[in-house]
Amino acid sequence: MSAADISVLMVIAPEKFRDEELNVTRDVLAKAGRQITVASTRTGDCKGMLGHVEPVAHTLEDAGAGNYAALVLAGGTGAPGYLWDNARLHEIIARHYNLGKVVAAICLSGVALARAGILKGKEATVYKSPESVKAYRDSGVIFMDQEVALSGNIITANGPAASRRFGLAIVDALRRTAD
Repeated sequence: MSAADISVLMVIAPEKFRDEELNVTRDVLAKAGRQITVASTRTGDCKGMLGHVEPVAHTLEDAGAGNYAALVLAGGTGAPGYLWDNARLHEIIARHYNLGKVVAAICLSGVALARAGILKGKEATVYKSPESVKAYRDSGVIFMDQEVALSGNIITANGPAASRRFGLAIVDALRRTAD
């Protein structure tokens, strides 16, 4: 198995990402033998909503060109301002989706998948707010009011309490795509 077969790109907002959506999900993936690269819209210390500081060495510009088995977006209140309408992130999402890779988003970051165009006509969940539900509706997403939703190689989860189940769903999807 090559490094690309086991590598995962996790994307966070540079501020106000949801700590457990990064940390719990990353721990589940690491325990399954995955190599994780964390990227954001800038390098340096990125600060979570609950105080976790994540040193980030990769931007979307440099990490996005890599070959990963999965792309995973963490949410939080920083997602709308940094991830939802990020053109480079949309390109990375579309490329991974078109290559048949696992694409996953938790909490408010699911809107970035919707706005990248990969959720149209698909079932997905998101942290339920008026803005996120409207964004899903405007993008033709079939909103599922549940903890985790699967649609082919796309996995969405509704918030921090779902982080462990989200991580396990990603591990399962990676096993399926490897077969």
